[in-house]
Amino acid sequence: MEQSIVTIGIIGQGRSGRDIHGQLLARLPRHFRIAAVADSIPERQQLARQEFNCNAYATWQEMVENEQLDLVVNASPSHQHVPISLELLNRGFNVLCEKPLARTSEEVDQLIEAASRSGKMLAVFQQSRYLPAYVRIREVIESGVLGRIVQVDFTSSRFARRWDWQTLQSNNGGSLLNLGSHTLDQVLQLFGSDQIPEITCIMDRANTLGDAEDYVKLLLRGQGRPTIDLEVSSCSVFPGETFVIQGTNGGLHGNNDRLEWSYFKPEEAPVQQLTREPLMDKNGMPSYCRETLNWYKENWEVNSAEGQGEFDYMTEQFYMMLYGTLVNGDDLAITPQQVRQQLVVMEECRRQNPQIYRPAQESIRG
Repeated sequence: MEQSIVTIGIIGQGRSGRDIHGQLLARLPRHFRIAAVADSIPERQQLARQEFNCNAYATWQEMVENEQLDLVVNASPSHQHVPISLELLNRGFNVLCEKPLARTSEEVDQLIEAASRSGKMLAVFQQSRYLPAYVRIREVIESGVLGRIVQVDFTSSRFARRWDWQTLQSNNGGSLLNLGSHTLDQVLQLFGSDQIPEITCIMDRANTLGDAEDYVKLLLRGQGRPTIDLEVSSCSVFPGETFVIQGTNGGLHGNNDRLEWSYFKPEEAPVQQLTREPLMDKNGMPSYCRETLNWYKENWEVNSAEGQGEFDYMTEQFYMMLYGTLVNGDDLAITPQQVRQQLVVMEECRRQNPQIYRPAQESIRG
């Protein structure tokens, strides 16, 4: 039986539309075909015709009116994601929207409602769910060897100065909506509940020329859930480790390339009892709690196939998941409802930092 090929139209031929989606999809010809792109810049249109052997249009409206498309990739500028995705869904197209999907949870609700009404798929490009190190972290946690997870520290920090369009609030810029959307997606899965956590957030503008934040310290808490410590910073010269996890039986640390974890087995540990009196050694001298635990150490390193093109690997994994949804009817692994939880957290972060964020503007109505 002949394999189905998903025909795709891409809105935008910038850093996302061309460099990420277009380049990757061109390497998956057995599953996807770029039928058309839309970009207002004639030179980009011509380049797309050459690179992808596709049609090119000046506007996305022209593209969808003249092409038979199974999926439209919305890689427009961030502040256009909601109105364009909303109209595409209302026109009856399956949509993959770049992150950030929206600015507010209300906007996400509008998109979810439009997808439900049209019977079409709304997906969000949160490919970092497929980061090899993150996949391994989830496997280690789910194995139970670390015990109950007490704290999760995820850091996405560097030293960088920016002055482009993504530093502006009017463009849905800022570190939390852009870089932070990936890290927040990851930690909310480890938080392990669709409930909204207790939120404490500090934002700052450090090395940006725009009016949006480029420093975020975020704490998430919930009854029976691990404490999440998330940092996204543009002023970290010594960023340290990307991942640190603390559990009752052990811990894990590392980065995208290498992880290490150590743990003891409770059944092998000495049996201890609570003592309400000061401890003394065999000579009657003051003592301290001491015991010998048998520690097990394991590690993981990214393999060459994943590590040499980590970003491409994540993107390919995401698109193959999407292919299963479009062709075989599989469930989306990353849902708009999960992304909505992110936006609720982000809204509270902005509310707690009025020195940077004014009250949110009224969201776009469908």
